[in-house]
Formats: sequence, C-alpha cells, structure tokens
Amino acid sequence: MKHWPLTAALLALTSSWAMADIGSRIWATGGVTTIEGSAGGGLVPWALLGSYASDEEWGGTLALSRAEVDDYSLSVTGAGVNWNNRVELTVVRQSLDLDALVFTLKNGFGLEQDELNQDIFGAKVRLTGDVLYSPWGQWSAGLQYKRQRDFVVPEAIGARDDSGTDFYLSGSKLFFAALLERNLLVNATARATKANQGGLLGFGGDRNNGYDIMAEGSIGLFLNRQWLVGAEYRQKPDNLGFAKEDDWWDLFLAWVPDRRLAVTAALVNLGDVATLTDQQGVYLSLQGSF
Repeated sequence: MKHWPLTAALLALTSSWAMADIGSRIWATGGVTTIEGSAGGGLVPWALLGSYASDEEWGGTLALSRAEVDDYSLSVTGAGVNWNNRVELTVVRQSLDLDALVFTLKNGFGLEQDELNQDIFGAKVRLTGDVLYSPWGQWSAGLQYKRQRDFVVPEAIGARDDSGTDFYLSGSKLFFAALLERNLLVNATARATKANQGGLLGFGGDRNNGYDIMAEGSIGLFLNRQWLVGAEYRQKPDNLGFAKEDDWWDLFLAWVPDRRLAVTAALVNLGDVATLTDQQGVYLSLQGSF
C-alpha cells in the first residue's frame, strides 16, 4: 500500500504517453531499471542510458520493483532522467523487510528493527560508441552514492560506514542475428565498491574496509523485439566477519509490449545473506518511459 501513489502515477503517465513522442531511439535500447536505479538489467547496470532519448532529446523513467526470496523481501521505487543520450541521473529508495532475520538479531544483538531503508543517487555518462553500430559497442561510466537511513543493524554486525559510493565502467554491444538468427546483447561491468549486500548492510567492515573491484555481466537474447530472455551475474565483496557474502545471479524474462512500458520477471539467487542460507526467489519490475 505504501507504494500506491507512485504506482498510480506510473500507470497514469503510461496512459497519457500513448500518443506522445517519447524519443527516437530503437525499441528496447533503454534497458530496464536495476534495483539501484541505473539503466540495465535487474542486478547489473549496462552502458545503455534509460528511456528512448537520443541526441538533442530529453527522456525519463519511473519504476517499481519487488524481490521476494526465502527470508527477505526488497521493494524499490525509482525515477531517472536522460539528457541527450549522454547523461543519466537516477534516484531510488530501497526498503528491505528483514523478516526471519529479526529473530537472529534479537537473539544475537538484542535488536528488533525489522526493516532497512537506503537511498541511492546515481549518475551515468556515455563515454563513447553506440550499442548497435559501433564495432566495440557503447561504453559508459557511472557512480552510485548510497546512504543508509537505518544504521543500527549494519553497525551492530560490523559495518564501518552508513554511506558510500560505487564507481563502475560498463560496455554493451548488440550483435545482430548472432544466435539462431536472433539479436544478442552482451554487457560487462567492472565495479569498485565497499558496499555490503549492495549497501543495505552498510559499507566496509571488520574484515575489509577498502574498495574491491567486482566483475558483473549480462547476456540477453531477443526472441523478437518484444521479448528478451537472459541471465546476469554479479560478484560481491566480503567485508563482514559476521557473515559471508555470496555472489548474485538471475535468469530473467523481459517483455516490452510498447515503447512506454517494460515488464521484467526473474528467478534470483542471492546465496547466503546475513547468516540465512540459500536465498532464492522471484523478482518483478514495472517500468514506464517517457
């Protein structure tokens, strides 16, 4: 219920864009919105910028996402703006329901907080190239400033800071008729980060308080221009002695019925999260573009 105003706004705007010009880029070349706000897949930012804005155009996105795994649930609301297909600015609010972890925290730390919230402010700049026509694809650099709003739990389990900044470099390339006569999108991202579980458990820790370079990747096959299937992998740092942090991966299906709307569903595997093992579940995202 707490997300209904943004849901209503997204649906209303999507309806009002039905007859509007929303940019001149080719279908589905804006990707979808990641859980951290940047354009990409669900877990990994791509070199693409959100919306369909091309040179001398503005565009934007609104997105709602929800992930449900065995012992946690994550809600994400976000928005982004694209200027001239050169600069992307984004903002998201993440809310993590701790669910089963609350019992561990009560027993181990005497804490009863059952939700964590984080704000993420992102910026991405297209450096060079084009995902469709450049031989080496498109390359972009970005940053994500993350600010924990509830630091009691992260501090109790060993996190050093309540805020931090991720820096990343992404390269994306679309190969025409590459597999079974279908177009294939490939993305690689290198991220410098100190974030624990993406920042939801703070930044740095008793085991490590420096930046690590993490590898991330995505691959997607266009079945046609409306349907995209693929997978993502995201390497994670391991800063906290409290609990080992595993890498993330997903298998996704994206549906783009209209240039103004994208729906993404995924099977996600987050591994062990804060002593709770084998966190697997589903992810669903709704994005409107203008």
